[in-house]
Amino acid sequence: MTPLTRRTFLATTTAAAASLVTHRASRAAAAASDAVTIAIMGVNNRGSQLATDLIKLPGVNIAYIADCDEHALAKGMKVATSAGNQSPKAIKDFRHALDDKSVDALFCCAPNHWHAPATILACAAGKHVYSEKPCSHTPAEGERMIAAASESKRNVQIGLQRRSNPHYVEAIAKLRDGLIGKLLYASSTYNNNRPSIGHGKQTDPPEWLDYDLWQGPAIAEPYRDNIIPYTWHNFWRWGNGELGNNGVHTIDVTRWALDVEYPTRVTCVGSKLRYDDDQQTPDTCTVIWEFPGRGMSWDGNSWSPPVTNDGGIAIEVRGEGGTLTIDDSGYKFYDLKRKVLAENKGHRSQIEHLANFFDTIRGKAKLNCPVEEGHKSTLLAHLGNIAYRTGQTLEIDAKTGHIKNNPAAEALWTCEYRDGWFPKA
Repeated sequence: MTPLTRRTFLATTTAAAASLVTHRASRAAAAASDAVTIAIMGVNNRGSQLATDLIKLPGVNIAYIADCDEHALAKGMKVATSAGNQSPKAIKDFRHALDDKSVDALFCCAPNHWHAPATILACAAGKHVYSEKPCSHTPAEGERMIAAASESKRNVQIGLQRRSNPHYVEAIAKLRDGLIGKLLYASSTYNNNRPSIGHGKQTDPPEWLDYDLWQGPAIAEPYRDNIIPYTWHNFWRWGNGELGNNGVHTIDVTRWALDVEYPTRVTCVGSKLRYDDDQQTPDTCTVIWEFPGRGMSWDGNSWSPPVTNDGGIAIEVRGEGGTLTIDDSGYKFYDLKRKVLAENKGHRSQIEHLANFFDTIRGKAKLNCPVEEGHKSTLLAHLGNIAYRTGQTLEIDAKTGHIKNNPAAEALWTCEYRDGWFPKA
């Protein structure tokens, strides 16, 4: 494969026919000048989920659906055309879309190891980017994404969608107003009942998958039959474990609630307890982050179903005057005697986060989760994983977020890449 540069690909590509998506009944038709043309990269899971809402937004034209998995490509095309008036192009390699000047933005919904390279390439091509969580695969990549967004003056939104959910926004505003006084501690949990991934067999990649392109910038290794399409999360080469998969969502909420940036110390207690299989990442994990005058924790396991809440997540924020409990179904504020001070219902939604991204492209809003904020929350997950992998408590520079005086941990700040695949700094 040739180096990862847009110029090494087709010099020209035929622009996809632009058409506005079905308008939501409750919204007026968008002006033609507000139309935004996008490409979606990675549609086996998250990209197709996003497309179900993207086709509802006014003034959004899906010009390309890109995936190196033919089965996933068909799935994504089915969703994108379900409104009846879409005409996207189905392409294997997202880089073709970056050569199309009519494309305004790239949605990166590929595995974690592609988030930074795709974002950096898209920014260099003058495209705005909506990148799924976690922000990056390594801490160094997050810093490079911030630099790419700044240098290109492009909007890069990270898919931590609770930043745009009305009941989360409302609850954070009440915290800022001092409803439970000075904030001291926040915790969150995640539980799921995932099956074993078993022991994979090395085989030739299936004909419908371009495995070389799927691996992309990651150091290549032979295909095994228990990695794709989802369990790559459990391998360090491509994923970040449950901490970087689902944990980062609630970690972002608790960091946002406490209004903190970088910790001073990180401790992780974790293990792989449930199954004898190929999983490299822990299936049971507790991380504690210490900040000046405040503390934060996350506790998760991937083998025991949630008992107290259907969504699998729970969040608590504790202050001197009471506690906030919040999840995707709503929130409640309690005083120290458990009297309810305020409450409201909510629901899990991504459409507000998508709408916010398009409003920023149109110059009508600021990003609710710009790459700078997404990086800070993702860095907490990275530091938790590094503490687990080294078996050491990490001392952190509270001004920069960098690890101090620990060569073994600092070595995990970045990773190796295949020659020619990762965009040069």
